[in-house]
Amino acid sequence: MAAQIIPTVTLNSVDAKSMPVLGLGTGGFPPSPPEVVIKAVLDAIELGYRMFDTAAFYQTEEALGEAICQAVSLGLIKSRDEVFLTSKVWCNDTQADRILPALQKTLQIMKLEYLDQYLVHWPVSLKPEANPFALKPDDVLPLDLKSVWTAMEECQKLGLTKSIGVSNFSSKKVADILAFAKIPPAIVQVEFNPAWQQGKLKEFCEAKGIKVAAFSPLGAAGAFWGTKGVLGSEVALRWAYEQGVVVVMKSFNKDRLKQNQEIFDWELSAEESKKIAQIPQSRANRGDNFVFENGPIKSVEDLWDGEL
Repeated sequence: MAAQIIPTVTLNSVDAKSMPVLGLGTGGFPPSPPEVVIKAVLDAIELGYRMFDTAAFYQTEEALGEAICQAVSLGLIKSRDEVFLTSKVWCNDTQADRILPALQKTLQIMKLEYLDQYLVHWPVSLKPEANPFALKPDDVLPLDLKSVWTAMEECQKLGLTKSIGVSNFSSKKVADILAFAKIPPAIVQVEFNPAWQQGKLKEFCEAKGIKVAAFSPLGAAGAFWGTKGVLGSEVALRWAYEQGVVVVMKSFNKDRLKQNQEIFDWELSAEESKKIAQIPQSRANRGDNFVFENGPIKSVEDLWDGEL
């Protein structure tokens, strides 16, 4: 079976290779067993996928790194350079002096010399010892975004990542970064689907030359769009592709992975696009667990700068 070529986009980072517009995400709760992740990644590479997304928080970095090693050994790819790999720094390390060590740890775990993309997972800083599943009000620290972004820039300057970006940021927070950044974000990865279309953020990022990447492209748990009918169709993925965003899709089923590649040779009708534009909007991934009345983030409106 010939591997299908997935289209790519060019990022604003001069160091970055082209980024495939469709890739495999490895996040989930509870985390998938390593052998499941490895098989899914190898299946995806056989099909033609070349972009893979992980994070320290997902606990899948090691399995993804091992899968890439196996893919090279098996001859599925010639070298690690043929794939585009993203990881993210978790909130416990979102402090200026912890960013670089966190990336170095990720690279050690994944047995890599560099990432293609390193993202700030949330605009949130937690105490290093905080348990993210049982946060207390004093676990959440004020975020010094300027010093954190300067540390991210240093990671790119050192060649440990080819591009840098953010995840779960509002357009206001991206604008805050641009006000002082020497290296702008290459990508903003956010919840993006027909039930949360991110019109304001997408327009802002397009104007600034920043790519948007969609997670939960079929809808997140509890979202209006998270219905069996839509989850069983390709319409939402095609819609996201037509919006000009990069799609990070989570599926470990090989047949589903293959079906997800079939979004490139057809188009939504004007009527379908019109119906999707009329879907009620609701953010599903709100980050309520970071909100405390006595903490630095006092409301979800505060976290998202009113972009709800």
